[in-house]
Amino acid sequence: MTHPSSSTTEALAPHVMVLFGATGDLAARKLFPGLYRLAAQGRLPDEYAVIGSGRHSPGSDDEFREQVREALGESVEDLDDEVADALLERVSFCTSDADDGADLAAAVRAAEEDLGADGGTDGVRRLVYLSVPPAAMEPMIAMLGREELTERARLVVEKPFGLDLDSARELDAALKEVVDEEQVFRIDHFLGKEAVQNILALRFANGLFEPSWNARHIDSVQIDVPEDLGLEGRGSFYESTGALRDMISTHLTQLLGLVALEEACRFDADELRDAKSAVFAAMRPLDPSRVVLGQFEGYRDDEDVADDSEVETFVALEAWIDNDRWRDVPFYLRTGKALAEGRRTITLRFRTPHTDIFNGSVACNELVLELTDQPQVHVELQAKKPGPDMDLVKAVMSLDFAEDVDEGDPLEAYERLLLDVLRGERTLFTRSDEVERIWEVCQPVLDAPPEVHSYEQGSWGPQAALDLARGGWHLGR
Repeated sequence: MTHPSSSTTEALAPHVMVLFGATGDLAARKLFPGLYRLAAQGRLPDEYAVIGSGRHSPGSDDEFREQVREALGESVEDLDDEVADALLERVSFCTSDADDGADLAAAVRAAEEDLGADGGTDGVRRLVYLSVPPAAMEPMIAMLGREELTERARLVVEKPFGLDLDSARELDAALKEVVDEEQVFRIDHFLGKEAVQNILALRFANGLFEPSWNARHIDSVQIDVPEDLGLEGRGSFYESTGALRDMISTHLTQLLGLVALEEACRFDADELRDAKSAVFAAMRPLDPSRVVLGQFEGYRDDEDVADDSEVETFVALEAWIDNDRWRDVPFYLRTGKALAEGRRTITLRFRTPHTDIFNGSVACNELVLELTDQPQVHVELQAKKPGPDMDLVKAVMSLDFAEDVDEGDPLEAYERLLLDVLRGERTLFTRSDEVERIWEVCQPVLDAPPEVHSYEQGSWGPQAALDLARGGWHLGR
């Protein structure tokens, strides 16, 4: 296999990357495979070191490297041993926790000295990835400040960004104690997906869609992210968060922001995030009476779940954006565990045309965006059924990007976002004012949560959720 040299992209400064939670599931499935793929493409800095960290040591550095190699073997098809070896040579592990980061700080500075040109470390940047439980986030941030590990650093913060409005503000204050906002990269991997970014291209680069992307033509919008998997070993995490905090206040709301934003002058961090922030500012706080919570049957059987748990594994809700473009158009958001299918689908349902020519038999059109690794766009139309009479039938016009668009240079979501952090590119990361406003929108449901309904595994959720969407849901209808 041949690999492009690093000259195919801009030269990146030497980096020391510190990955907290380096022995966890996210690191094994996403972070180390992402670094491997970037290395295979020649996109990493010429000089870098990776220091895994956590409270418990996996053993020696060699034992940790072997653990990472096994994870790569499970996640990467056709693993190139030469690329893997070159990456693993730069990997080490150092224990740390919120109370004691002295050894980690010493390891970072030693790595910087090894990487620094002519013995100087000023040109070496730090990437600190905080994949830690919500309760540990603020103490870990304080430790980074005490040990002066935030100098020349970019901090990647995993969701959830707090658990409610007050804790989100406290987390933001803790961050601002040790870093500037420009150093914080709040990661939402949905925004790194090629199919999600293609929403902007589809809408703004095509005169077929942009003129009708408003309340005059659109009846409703559905953002639907059902999961067919259950807890998969995440019982304790879900008990501390639930579906609303895990998915609604992050992924689905960010998708809503991209679908609904006004056109930005440029595709850059300030313009795009200003446009998204304006959408969230125009959102009404959620009405708990228009929110349906559910819990799948068997959830409480998990050993990490309380026997009387009322934590929701399912949310469906109605949201409104009170601006000129979207006033009176409902946005329906739905997500949940152990549902009938695993999908990521956005459906724009158009208003039924006012015409008498077909005796009232005209159905609405739908633009369906499938946000998969192989993104597809479907337009559901009405057409004449072949035959002697003027009967209408549903027809589907489809665009398959994998077949119809040149392959280009696609990147997996974490791969793309890690590269953006190395570049200092903040466009696809969430800003603090977005986070605070989203929690303001969600807070009424947290203050007065509706009843949690039970639902069967493999279904589409509680009946109350099926009845929520005007005209029914596109998925599961």
